[in-house]
Amino acid sequence: MSKRRIMEEIKELEKEPVVGCTARPVDDNNIHNWTATIKGPPDSPYEGGTFQMTIAFPRDYPFRAPLVKATTRIYHPNIDSHGNICLDILKHNWAPSLTISKVLLSISSLLCDPNPSSPMDPEAAKLYQSNITEFNKKAREYTEKYAK
Repeated sequence: MSKRRIMEEIKELEKEPVVGCTARPVDDNNIHNWTATIKGPPDSPYEGGTFQMTIAFPRDYPFRAPLVKATTRIYHPNIDSHGNICLDILKHNWAPSLTISKVLLSISSLLCDPNPSSPMDPEAAKLYQSNITEFNKKAREYTEKYAK
């Protein structure tokens, strides 16, 4: 099931690419491991950056969520220093009807609208809540340093 579904998602992404995002298998011999990019959304401290991700599909995909990790360092309340992403649809709210296109859109949306009440980086979440100006400054610094 997973191979057929992943092939369908490849075709969907070719037909209707997600604006500001790319995703594709690392190589044709292993469609279960992908690389992806997400451009920093306009009017966010991530604007101008390109963030690399890895996507690992479990053998029972789509019945289990893919493992998505940021490989570009990013200062964000919901992404830790190891690239782990706290996003409900990648955890307990995963459903087989979700696609990689929807996951990429959700991560892009998370960059615009962090959820500090469910942090992976408690320090970033605290700064986001207490001093948004300083948070944005630090997030921009990370973007300029790591996401070019």
